[in-house]
Amino acid sequence: MPAKKSARAESVDGYLVALPEVMRAALERLRKIIKAAAPGTGEVVSYRVPIFKLQGHPLVGFGAAGNRCSFYVMSSSMIPKLALARADELKGYDVRGATIHFSPDKPLPAALVTKLVKERIAENEKRAKRRV
Repeated sequence: MPAKKSARAESVDGYLVALPEVMRAALERLRKIIKAAAPGTGEVVSYRVPIFKLQGHPLVGFGAAGNRCSFYVMSSSMIPKLALARADELKGYDVRGATIHFSPDKPLPAALVTKLVKERIAENEKRAKRRV
């Protein structure tokens, strides 16, 4: 059963519970990987999808629509990296801009998600240092 456009969820748990089981399981797995790669992040629902924030700044997010799940890298500077450096790792996935779409039965590899989250953390830390 495809995921429907949901009413506004107040929490990440609320977002997930509204999804069909297969979508929920895939996104709960992704959520666990993100949390392990980025301890200390906060979770919010923004733009109707779960977003992880680190020190108040968006890091990554995820969502579901139709028959697919999405991992939002949330960085325009990551787009070339996704297109070039990750070409082999992302074969078979639909990459559009800074978003990777995947089906629940073909989840993103944990090692890839971890690398991308770590790269986003480094990117956010660099940006924070430039502001000081």
